[in-house]
Amino acid sequence: QVQPVESGGGLVPAGGSLRLSCAASGLTFSVSNTAWFRQAPGKEREFVAAIRWTDSGTTYRDSVKGRFTISRDNAKNTVWLQMNSLKPEDTAVYYCAARGWGNNPNDFEFWGQGTQVTVSS
Repeated sequence: QVQPVESGGGLVPAGGSLRLSCAASGLTFSVSNTAWFRQAPGKEREFVAAIRWTDSGTTYRDSVKGRFTISRDNAKNTVWLQMNSLKPEDTAVYYCAARGWGNNPNDFEFWGQGTQVTVSS
């Protein structure tokens, strides 16, 4: 059974940084597109960033460009989301999603349970 597992969330002041990680058993990230989504209370789940397995090409939502970086470590079978210059509006549960592409959550096959990120003002 494939199960991505996120870690690295927490409480951080505005302007701070966090690095989220996503690991998965039964899934090799080097041959699977992987993405991060987030969901704030009362809002729909939204796309944050994705990395393509073929060429490690990346894509980001506009509001995180220049602040967030998605990357992967094939040796550790882990995908990272480095988040810098965090803002209170980045507060959400962050989810790792695998085997899909695009900014629609319905297009991804496997999901983690999420990790909470809270940015204080």
